Amino acid sequence: MPDPSADGTAAVLDLGPLTDFEPDGARRVDVDGHRLAVVRLGGPDSTDVYVIGDRCSHADYSLAEGEIDEGEKTLECWKHGSTFSLETGEPTCLPAIKPVPTYGATVVDGRIEVRVDPDGGK
Repeated sequence: MPDPSADGTAAVLDLGPLTDFEPDGARRVDVDGHRLAVVRLGGPDSTDVYVIGDRCSHADYSLAEGEIDEGEKTLECWKHGSTFSLETGEPTCLPAIKPVPTYGATVVDGRIEVRVDPDGGK
């Protein structure tokens, strides 16, 4: 169940325990009507987590099935090769030209929480 944020316009959603997410891996999570790609970078002790919209803006394919470039902090769509910044959601190469939403993720007491604004992202 989402909790309203302090400003009353966003919700904080619990995505589950950090240990459920593989280091250097991506996984699709559907929660409260949102289709999210959750990416965990770093080794097993890392809490470096990014959350972006899971739908490629070029075509409706899951980004969580794509390859992660940890150095560039990007996620590549497996179907047509567009890559998206995990920090901004902006595409870094064609064929996509529109960004995907990004969401603020934090690890609290060993669980991943994401802030979802009414406009769909940050």
